[in-house]
Amino acid sequence: MNKDKEVESYLKGELPEEEKLKYEIAGELGLLDQVLENGWKSLSAKETGRIGGLMTRRKKQEK
Repeated sequence: MNKDKEVESYLKGELPEEEKLKYEIAGELGLLDQVLENGWKSLSAKETGRIGGLMTRRKKQEK
């Protein structure tokens, strides 16, 4: 999915659960505005790794 379509889907609330979690975590880390404006590619490896790590932790907690 390209950036514009994904952002549009996010704003409409039409993303799959895993994608919603990714945006939620980005918001908690203060990165959501940057992602919405410039896409996921604008984040550093450290920032994306942090998001991925938090997603993994939450998935494990749900089980």
